[in-house]
Amino acid sequence: MSKKNSQIASENMSMNFSKGWGIILYQALMFFFLIGFSIDGLNIVAPAFAESTGIAYDQVLGVATWAGMIGVVAYIFIARINVKVGARLLSGICLIGAGLSYIFLGHSTTLTTYFIALTLVTCFINGAAYIAGNTLIAQWFPKKKGLANGFTTMGHNCGSAFYVPLISFAIGAFGFANGMSYVAVGAIVLGVIGLIFVRNTPQECGMYPDNVSKEVYEREYFQGNSEDNGGWTAGKLLKTRELWLCALIIGINQLVTTGVMSQLVVRNTSLGFSQESAVGLMTVCAIIGVCGSYLFGAIDQKFGVKKAILLFLVWYCVALAINCTDTTAGVYVSVAMIGIAVGAAANFIVSLPASVFGRHGFTMVNSVFFPLMQIVLMTNYQVNAFAIRVTGSLRGAYIFYIGLLVVNIILTAVINPTKYNKDVATEQELLK
Repeated sequence: MSKKNSQIASENMSMNFSKGWGIILYQALMFFFLIGFSIDGLNIVAPAFAESTGIAYDQVLGVATWAGMIGVVAYIFIARINVKVGARLLSGICLIGAGLSYIFLGHSTTLTTYFIALTLVTCFINGAAYIAGNTLIAQWFPKKKGLANGFTTMGHNCGSAFYVPLISFAIGAFGFANGMSYVAVGAIVLGVIGLIFVRNTPQECGMYPDNVSKEVYEREYFQGNSEDNGGWTAGKLLKTRELWLCALIIGINQLVTTGVMSQLVVRNTSLGFSQESAVGLMTVCAIIGVCGSYLFGAIDQKFGVKKAILLFLVWYCVALAINCTDTTAGVYVSVAMIGIAVGAAANFIVSLPASVFGRHGFTMVNSVFFPLMQIVLMTNYQVNAFAIRVTGSLRGAYIFYIGLLVVNIILTAVINPTKYNKDVATEQELLK
């Protein structure tokens, strides 16, 4: 047994999270509503709204882009609120706000009210899941975030696989307004549960991070206050290389994933698959993603986030390259591999910045990191259009994505994955 393994008790593959399982389930459900409310669910909601109001479908789709862009600005303010009030209060309020806004969306009768409602839904649900939720994960699982993320991001994939049939059934059975409202109640109830039962740190529940013992915590974790800003300010973070590297690496990962998934059905139909088969393949892709979430979460935990991301990027490049063979067998193999990659991608949104900066001041770090990452992600519309215009095909766009992933391999290779992590620094002192 190595010296590290014999001395560091907090770094192991044990999943004895105790009350932490409640935080994991809470975050997974927030991810489920995130995917449903603001992304995949729009495949049903947008055409249903257009049909019920007689408004042109392309106009309805167009406002979604503007809602996302406004959201990028809103996240700056929401993240600052998170610094002030804490993740418990913010997540609960944002979930309730998202639910009420979704009801408003269902009762919208004009393009203007639809746009306002969709913008509110987008801002609130992202604030709950990505800003408040990721802060909770960083505080509760600073050394086991890989394993924790492996479970929480299953909510992403379950949202992609099951939310569309859920909202389709609800609208079909109860009508547009009532169907939307019934589903929205779930987010409101989750928000109330969060306000009552969730706590910002495990210490507030009489536990220690990662559910370690008091002795392990005092020996292997930095004892400073994890709720302060860790010495960070927005200005100082904006001058820090690792912050920009985190935003670029994760932003590019999400940009590529959004581009691939948004075009997967169209890409497969262009290769001769029927619409039904192409949609079925996308559902299979999302279900397989559940395995990818856990697999790369375990790799992150075992080997560290940097090695996990590098392996993920190589895997993703191979998956897209196989898809570009334009063969039936290539499609089937690539869909399975893309599913694993899509499931893994969301893990790193919190894992990388939490690894680099640690839990001390993570709330402040996330308030700067997340909006920057979203700006990179939001360029996916322009990048997709550019790639298709230059290459002339979706196959060419996928090749362009491979190029972006190669750039990300270079960026990941140069980042120091634990540079400002005070818990890791404490470990290193212990091992001297």
